[in-house]
Amino acid sequence: MFTGLNAFPLTPLAEQRIDEAAFAGLVERLVAARVDGITALGSTGSYAYFTREERARVARLAVGCAGDVPVVVGVGALRTTHVLEHVEDAQNAGASGVLLAPVSYQALSPEDVLGLFEDVTRELSVPLAVYDNPGTTRFTFTDELYQAIAALPHVASIKIPGVPADPAAASARLAQLRSILPAHVTIGVSGDAFAAAGLNAGCDAWYSVIGGTLPAIALALTRAAQSGDADGAREISEGLQPLWDLFGRHGSLRVTAAIAEHLGLAPAHCLPLPIRGLDGSRRDDVERVCELLDLSAGISPR
Repeated sequence: MFTGLNAFPLTPLAEQRIDEAAFAGLVERLVAARVDGITALGSTGSYAYFTREERARVARLAVGCAGDVPVVVGVGALRTTHVLEHVEDAQNAGASGVLLAPVSYQALSPEDVLGLFEDVTRELSVPLAVYDNPGTTRFTFTDELYQAIAALPHVASIKIPGVPADPAAASARLAQLRSILPAHVTIGVSGDAFAAAGLNAGCDAWYSVIGGTLPAIALALTRAAQSGDADGAREISEGLQPLWDLFGRHGSLRVTAAIAEHLGLAPAHCLPLPIRGLDGSRRDDVERVCELLDLSAGISPR
């Protein structure tokens, strides 16, 4: 589950309540596409905005709909006590693994973050992926912190926030990480525009935003890279540049939600307030890109 394409679905809301049918539909699409893993309640799944009860319900839904596709559940929260509650709920739901980001209000120190992972891994019975997402958490991991956390029990993967665009530099970055991490810890690239560069450089996994809504496109890129077709993976990514440009302008969450709404995979206004979706000319931009890239091909609205 920490190699290949790990898809991050939205957690759609209707009237500010979780739309269980829409969420189940997204998970079932990922299963039908045969993604390698599903991460429920990642950043794309808006985990930080839900109560413990809502998160536990989403975890159970994800596992129940996923069949034999492994499900990872996001467990990040402000307090370690709450993280451990989410860990308990994820494990009770049957999750195959958990994903942990250092969520904060007060700025966290490296010692705080290492202590968080030490406390959590002591309570785990499933593998853990380290979620390095500085754009969201405002915390930047160092290589030294990667190394210290990777030595803890149950740590199985580290999600890095992109790689250099230059292929030689990307390969050098991966080689540096490989030299300090245990062999069993996989490295996953995130930031969808970096996926081809990361996979071509040797990343084991792509932790994908768009893969949670449009798995066929993400799988095509992933499988090309996995088969050694670096040019093919790069061409697919370059063809998606209008989408990556939208991500850069409006953020991947808002754009992906707008795509899901436009394609009938999620209800209107599916994000948790106070996050407001795209409207007006920004919504028009998303719809134009959907038509330009023919993103509706093969999609049946729910």
